This record gives sequence, C-alpha cells and structure tokens, in this order.
Amino acid sequence: MDSKIRRMAILASMGVILLVSLLVLYANGDQGGQAPKGTGRPPAESRQEEGQQDPGKSGVVNGQIGDDLSAFLKDDTFFDPESNPILEAARDNASRLSMMVTSVEKDLRIQIVDTQGELVTGESFLVRLDGLGEYKDLDKDGVIYIGDLSAGEYYVELMPMEGYRMPENGTKVRVKDKVEYVAIDDISLLLLTEADIDVAAEDTEVADAIADADATEISQLQTSTANSRVGIDVSKWNGEIDWDRVKNAGVEFAIVRAGYRGSTTGSLVEDSCFAANMRGAAASGMPVGVYFFTQAVNEVEAVEEASAVLQLIREYDLDYPVFIDTEGAGGNGRADNLDADTRTAVCEAFCRTIANAGYTAGVYASRNWYNNNLHVDKLEHYCIWLAEYRHTPLYQGYYHMWQYTSKGAVDGIAGNVDMNVSYLQIP
Repeated sequence: MDSKIRRMAILASMGVILLVSLLVLYANGDQGGQAPKGTGRPPAESRQEEGQQDPGKSGVVNGQIGDDLSAFLKDDTFFDPESNPILEAARDNASRLSMMVTSVEKDLRIQIVDTQGELVTGESFLVRLDGLGEYKDLDKDGVIYIGDLSAGEYYVELMPMEGYRMPENGTKVRVKDKVEYVAIDDISLLLLTEADIDVAAEDTEVADAIADADATEISQLQTSTANSRVGIDVSKWNGEIDWDRVKNAGVEFAIVRAGYRGSTTGSLVEDSCFAANMRGAAASGMPVGVYFFTQAVNEVEAVEEASAVLQLIREYDLDYPVFIDTEGAGGNGRADNLDADTRTAVCEAFCRTIANAGYTAGVYASRNWYNNNLHVDKLEHYCIWLAEYRHTPLYQGYYHMWQYTSKGAVDGIAGNVDMNVSYLQIP
C-alpha cells in the first residue's frame, strides 16, 4: 500500500477511536443521579440499594472513578486540618497566669493576674508558701494576703487549677522586717471604683469639726492677704463644678479628694469625681492639692493608702500638699477606735511614703482630733491642716491651713462647700 494512503488510514482510525472514547465518557457521566438513555444503568440511589459500593467512601462505582464529584465532602480524612499558631498562642495567653508578690512589713500580698496584668477574680486560687503550707483565696478577689511572717526569703508557688496555665516556676520574695515607706508599684490592682462597692456602707466619713463649731462660724469666702490665700476643698459630694466660675469668684486654690478607704471592708476606692475635678481645675488654672480619707488600722495599710494616692495623681501637677484625712466614720468604722499611738503611726507612715515620693505631705484633722487622738508633736514637720469652725480657732498648736467652715457658698458649685485659708508660701 502506498505510504500516503497508509498514513491516511492510520489517522482515520485514530479519529474513530477518539470519537468512541468521547461517547463512552459521555455515556458514563452522572446527570443528577439519573443514567443517560440507552445505557441501561439505574440511578445512583438504586445502585446503592442493590449493595454496590457507596461513592461517598471511595468515589468508585462499577469500576468508574469520579461518578460522584462531591464524594470528597463525605470523606473525613480528605482535609488535613492545620494548626494556626497565632490562634493557638491567643488561646494559650488567655489562660496563662502569673503572680505579683509584694511585702511591706512581715507580710506578703500575692496577686494573681492574667497576661494583661488584670486581677483574675471568681476563682479560689491556692498558693504554697515553702515551709509554711498552702493559702487559699477564700473571697475569690484574686489577692491572697499572708501576715505575721518572719523576715527573710520565701518561695511562693501557684498551685495548678483546671482551665489555667500556671507559672512553671515559683517566685522567690523577701519579706521585709520593717516598713520602708516606699510606694507599692502594683497598688493599682487594688484600686476600686464606686461601681465595685456598696457605697453607703463604705463611704461613711463624718466631719468631726462640726463639734468644734459655734455661732461665730464664718460662711463667706474670706479675703486673701499678703500672707494668706483663700480656697476650697471638694469631693464627689459637691457634684459637677464649673471651675471657671469658681476661679472668677475669687477662689485661689482647691484641695480635691482623691479617694478613701472603705469603712467596712477596707477597700481602696477612687472618688468618683476625682478625675473630673482635677481636669476641670487644671483647665481653669486653679492650683490644687489632694487628700485621702483614711481607715487604715496599721502602718502597712497607711503605705497602701499613700501608694494609691501616688497612683491616682501621677498624671497631674500639684501645687499644694497631699493630705491624709483622719476623722471618724460614724462610730462603726474599722479605724474609729484606734489609740493615739497607732493613729499617729498611721499618719506618719502615710506622710513619709508621700514625702519619699517627692511630694509635700500633710495631715488633716479637727481640733478635737489633734488634741485627743493624735500625738501632734510627732507630725509637726508635716503640713498641719486644722478644721475648726469658729471665727478664731481655739487650737493652741501650729497649723499651716485652716478649714473655717463647711457651710460656704461659691459661684460654680451647687450647695455648701468647705472653705479654707492657707498660710503656705505657694508661688
């Protein structure tokens, strides 16, 4: 056969084979589970009922591969899940805990915090103190306090708890023998807002100076002199203040309450209007100082209170001192029955801590309180702020500021306001 004819015959044969192959593939195609006419094949459902292999398992029916194009969706092993390292790290961090351990004097405060440095509450965490045993967070506030320890080094471990990742190693800490009057760095973890407490039970300060009042009490804003300035002291009880109007009314300084220790639980609480008052006073150009109402029952708690104030005032400039306000809390306050020695030690510990941080420190009290509940001779190197509501004070000691009324009135403040005269030499 001529070679040209042979080549044409081969090409024709290949064309026929290709055509037949295409027809076979078309005939085997599954059209919605129903076989094409002329194939003699039942629908896929019927084939499975007859005991033929399930295409969801291997994708093979009657020897044909690919009959069920969705078979991979039914194969549990088709997808190989890969771990996401970022997601896994986030899950790990969410449950990872650490401890912040501090000592003021013969004690330990252990605070359990998350990766954001926030206290973890609602759990009865357990710590082990080497050689002394285990201590539990009974009130589930994230803080375990251990007192009456001997000075020296201790090893603290946070015990395992389901759902959390604990530190792999414990913490070594030195228990101090004596108070060092240094601010506690992590005191912010103990600072609460009034939303966290029962305000009616905790904020029960009573102005003891009322007992020193008489008919000569001055309620008007006095006039400043070459050696004195007139001012006010305020807290949340004075409500919203228009500081520009206050300044235009002749007020030359303000002492703002930073906060208080709760009379019942001893919680450290920020005054709800503190930030607003500090910002408003600053915007008007008003010189300010601050005070903190104490219910500390020992020097350790006094250092805590001073640390809380230092934390609160870190963003502000002060011209006037930082005062500890020592008064009664209605007779049932946790510090109401302190003896003069302890109360004086509390005031001195507060003032020394404030002074060591670079601020001027002072003590606020009534004439009666200075005379009967404090040893003033141990406090006179601090700023003494006297509260006595008379035209002329009867107090015989030296004082740097005088609160002369609680019934003052000034434009920009609704209701009564405390008024003061300062003899401090403030530029």
